[in-house]
Amino acid sequence: DVVSDVIGAIVDFFVFLMSSVPALVVILIIAAIAWYTSRWTIALFTVIGLLLIENLGYWDGTVQTIALVLTSILITFIIGVPLGIWMSQSDRLRNVLTPILDFMQTMPAFVYLIPSILFFGIGMVPGVIASVIFAMPPTIRLTNLGIRQVPEDLIEASDAFGATTSQKLLKVQLPIATPTIMAGVNQSIMLALSMVVIASLVGAPGLGADVYRAVSQIRVGVGFEAARKRGSEVHDENPKIKGEEF
Repeated sequence: DVVSDVIGAIVDFFVFLMSSVPALVVILIIAAIAWYTSRWTIALFTVIGLLLIENLGYWDGTVQTIALVLTSILITFIIGVPLGIWMSQSDRLRNVLTPILDFMQTMPAFVYLIPSILFFGIGMVPGVIASVIFAMPPTIRLTNLGIRQVPEDLIEASDAFGATTSQKLLKVQLPIATPTIMAGVNQSIMLALSMVVIASLVGAPGLGADVYRAVSQIRVGVGFEAARKRGSEVHDENPKIKGEEF
């Protein structure tokens, strides 16, 4: 119950944050972020895509979908990055977690809904929990990889200057590993968004519900529209990584 209340509160907060202002203001803010982090062409694509979403009447579903994805990624980041850091500092933990992560990535995505429903029932929360489990491995793996790939000469230099373990981690390893860690977060965003349609099978709101209804009613046009809106969100969530690096 506590976990359900916390997850529900986070999702409601994101929905309230994006619904409390006009859609056009949200679109302009997201476009400004896209321009700042990338280039003007990405910002233009963002504006066009989000205006199309608003024009087709999918804005409310988009807000709910983004809230679910942001909640999943927030939990994934809070759990995954510390685990990745711990994994990079301990070969024993790496040997334990590696087969677990392999197992998590080879299981079909919808299988994670079964234990989620068992503990949390039907609704939004099991969808978020399943998305977190499905999306977490890339963040853990690439955090571990990024820290382990820090050049040894930099580690030796920090040791020579008498840096403690925490200073070496915070001031040397993490700053250098940040691009790799962000690539892992990028992959987790993609995986979390791919779970939206599957999560709609257990009552999760958002565009996934529109896609699921369209599939069940064989409404090809509606299904394509809703799925295309999710594709726009993938590009808009992190325009710098997705537009240039990924």
